[in-house]
Amino acid sequence: MKIRPEEVLENYRERIARLSIYEPLVELGRKREKDNSENIIDYASLGFITLLFFFENMIIRNKEVGVNELAEFFYEINNGKIDLDIEGFQKVARNIIDVFRPSSGKRNSKTFYNWENGQEETIYYSILKASKSDIKSNTQYYTLDENGLELVFATREYFSEFQLSISQLLLRKQLEKGEFVGALREIDEMRLSVESLKDRIFKIKHDINRNIVSEETYKRYKELVEDINIRLVRENEEFDELESFVKDTKNAMEYEIKDEKDKKAYELIIKIDTELDKVHSEHRKLLTESISLKVTALEAAQESLYFMGLESFNFKQEITNRLISTPLPIEASRQLIKPFIFLGMHTSWSPITVFNEQRVEGEKDEERAYEFIQPIDEEVLNEYKEITIHNFKKIMEIILEILGEKKEIELAQVIDYMRLNYNSILDERIFYDFWIILHQISPVSIDKDETNHSGLFKEATKLLIGKCKSFKVVETKNILEVNNRFKIKNMIFKLEE
Repeated sequence: MKIRPEEVLENYRERIARLSIYEPLVELGRKREKDNSENIIDYASLGFITLLFFFENMIIRNKEVGVNELAEFFYEINNGKIDLDIEGFQKVARNIIDVFRPSSGKRNSKTFYNWENGQEETIYYSILKASKSDIKSNTQYYTLDENGLELVFATREYFSEFQLSISQLLLRKQLEKGEFVGALREIDEMRLSVESLKDRIFKIKHDINRNIVSEETYKRYKELVEDINIRLVRENEEFDELESFVKDTKNAMEYEIKDEKDKKAYELIIKIDTELDKVHSEHRKLLTESISLKVTALEAAQESLYFMGLESFNFKQEITNRLISTPLPIEASRQLIKPFIFLGMHTSWSPITVFNEQRVEGEKDEERAYEFIQPIDEEVLNEYKEITIHNFKKIMEIILEILGEKKEIELAQVIDYMRLNYNSILDERIFYDFWIILHQISPVSIDKDETNHSGLFKEATKLLIGKCKSFKVVETKNILEVNNRFKIKNMIFKLEE
């Protein structure tokens, strides 16, 4: 069977384009600059480390990274390998950035003969791009461009650890380019990543209760849960920015529908908005679950270590044998057994005690320990508060979406609408907390100054600026049976001029 030339040369341009992004690393490898000890500097490996450095800063959303930050990183990891001071590493960092992003302002390019169409062509690619600049200090910051990300992804499968963050970066790129079909496919991959992370958190929760048998194991699981929590917080912030970007794009396209192509693009962006909201909702549940895991499961594991120590304590070996076999002074013997001796007790009863409050409880021999309630960690409390503020804002957006030009609406109408469009929210306690707390603080005045809005409803009430001067929530008599878990009295939400 003979091979056809067109099959061999198919997509020749795209394949050369993928190979060309490696050329800056090859160019760095050709450099023969020497350090202070006359040893050749390994520019190729430093160039690759530069890509990884900018990639990790993109993951943590740090946009202020330039020559000085890169030089300080080189200096930190050097450990005497390269004989250069900080000024020398600054020169190296500048040379590397100039290769990835030429100072002339022209993009990197490669001219080649395209065997597929028989023509000479030029392709352009960009590894680094300008991120932001500080005019006062005359400092330019950089970030990885699309080809730089592709070069990093080609070196390792990041699916296990940073897949969701990478999907968020790619989704933003696709939305900026208007590739809405690809964006929907990326959202589907994000949903799979969220489900995978959900399974992982569930497994960790069970592992904590089953496997913690030492202080070292406890610390390892504690660090693991904290890392997951930090990553979920970062991803949640990126979801917020993506949702805001999608809504702005949708609002801009709404007034620019001219033909069938524009109409189809608008329908796609609406679908993207809906699907992204569903994925974000599932991700927020994971964030709440990780906070719960951080607060409760780890504390329970720490208590299990304590009781495990009590059960493994051998009274005969630790106390009895030592007291009998070792000649101890009377004072030392008394100190040894003192923790196990009861205080002197005198039983008496006064007839007046019959007038006191009586508490009925079973008689138990064990000793009770009464302790002060420990406050919840303030950092965890702030995280939970921010999640609640965001959720209340989302519910208010849905109410205003249903309200339209009307001035009042019943809770029953809101629930009917949400059954069709946001049914998962009706299964969450936060929806009912929103209405109960709103009814308690009603009526609420709307201040035009955004800085005066505070509390759990600070983002929700900002949405009403310009729509009304105040609003109130009035309770009615009938009770709404929303689902098997929740019932709530019907209420009327009224905007007042």
